Amino acid sequence: MPDGDSAVATTREVPTRQRLERRLDGLVDDNRFTIAVVFPTVGAVMLLASAEGLLPEPLSFNPYLLLLGVAVMRLPLIAGVAPLLTRRAGIGLLGLCAYTYGIEFVGVLTGYPYGHFEYGVDLGPMIADAIPAALPLFFLPLVLNAYLLCLLLLGESARNAALRVPVVIGAVVGMDLVLDPAAVAIGFWSYDAGGLYYGIPWLNYAGWVLSATVAVLVFDFAFDQGGLLARVEACPFMLDDLVSFVILWGFVNAFYGNWVPAALAVGYGYALWQVDRFDFPER
Repeated sequence: MPDGDSAVATTREVPTRQRLERRLDGLVDDNRFTIAVVFPTVGAVMLLASAEGLLPEPLSFNPYLLLLGVAVMRLPLIAGVAPLLTRRAGIGLLGLCAYTYGIEFVGVLTGYPYGHFEYGVDLGPMIADAIPAALPLFFLPLVLNAYLLCLLLLGESARNAALRVPVVIGAVVGMDLVLDPAAVAIGFWSYDAGGLYYGIPWLNYAGWVLSATVAVLVFDFAFDQGGLLARVEACPFMLDDLVSFVILWGFVNAFYGNWVPAALAVGYGYALWQVDRFDFPER
């Protein structure tokens, strides 16, 4: 057994980044149930209570509580991706952040490519009084969750970009088919012209195909698919953020009788179960 000096020397030999990554892994792994089940369940209840006028100020749609909850639920994905963040990946993510802000700003001003819409709830600090500053925190994890899930589902076939890219794009758009009806139902945002799909115009989904395509291609460029697949296979909690998504938005959709998006949420839950990622052995 090493003495005290040897233990200190060994600790110093481990780079600071790796020590931080291990601590984050341990934090997430020790609190999986709280992060992936308790937080989205409490969040869904608070959102519904806010939308129904049952929660008093300042708790009702409190933007800081909302951002805190989102940030906590993103922790498994952040911890999972952290060891894979190279300079190339960082540049790709920064480019996607810039794209996310740019396309949303254009959408708010022109109605393209998502259709004319307006925010009905304060989602935190705003840029130019038009778009939420935390927008990448909302959008990019959706794409990455879909990307990782499809890597697991496709297995060896994921090596084929001609198959991988359209499948992931479809999975991203499917996630918005779950998200948007719930968000409209609780008043996060609304579309001026409405639409046949729970008040959402089909133009919105054309916009999501565009943005999903851009994001997936950037992820393809920025990350090594083999490294991502190896990490998600070895890291049992890496898709817990998607578990949170299924619980939160599935619950909200079911409450308002949005049965198609609720069924889609169940479908994503089934896919997680199929790849052995919807399991919590210890509470």
